[in-house]
Amino acid sequence: MSPTRAAVIIVAGGTGERLGRPGGKQLAPVHGKPVLSWALAAFDRVPAIDLVVIVCDPNRADEFAEQAVKPIDPVTAVRFAASGNTRQESVASGLETLPDDIDVVLVHDGARPLVTPELVSEALAAFRASRADGLFVGHPAIDTLKIVDGGVVVETPDRSRFWTVQTPQVFAPDVLRAAYSAAAASGWAGTDDASLVERNGGVVAAFLGPRDNIKVTVAEDLLFVEAALRYRESREP
Repeated sequence: MSPTRAAVIIVAGGTGERLGRPGGKQLAPVHGKPVLSWALAAFDRVPAIDLVVIVCDPNRADEFAEQAVKPIDPVTAVRFAASGNTRQESVASGLETLPDDIDVVLVHDGARPLVTPELVSEALAAFRASRADGLFVGHPAIDTLKIVDGGVVVETPDRSRFWTVQTPQVFAPDVLRAAYSAAAASGWAGTDDASLVERNGGVVAAFLGPRDNIKVTVAEDLLFVEAALRYRESREP
């Protein structure tokens, strides 16, 4: 049996309008490095990852390479793909750049800088050990959830069955490509990759991850990430 090869698609095409920072959130500095650099560094430290595909505005690829990739000096091969108008289009673009011998693909938000090598390795191993078509990292909801319509509560569902979804998410490339093709053919848009696989009949497993694996969206998120990185650094030997 030939060895498996894994690639990660890091989606970094967002403009970061809610962050209120020129240039977007991927290059926003946090604890000495851009947000994107922290995510890239985590995957670079996972021996099972053979390729990193960064999906971004093609007009900014050189900028990202200089500011986010070069300081890391990754040992893992890195290539760029052009982002689309939506996240869905961007992931599809990343899928098109994968070599034929890649048999596991992870998708990660470039704005999640607190992902760790341990989490990536564990999620990858859990997917390979499962019989599922995909796997997402997340955790059970801890807050009360309410369905609101027009500012009025319609229902308070039982939160025990709800999970907060994060990335990375893990799939077989053929499964994810088929799900994206089906969504494109019908014009359907999902909010994450797993939802496309689910809609196409695939089985998706949930993998428990840490709550601090947040996505940087607004300015105060950077304060949390800074504090978390400082705490991690203080605990390192």
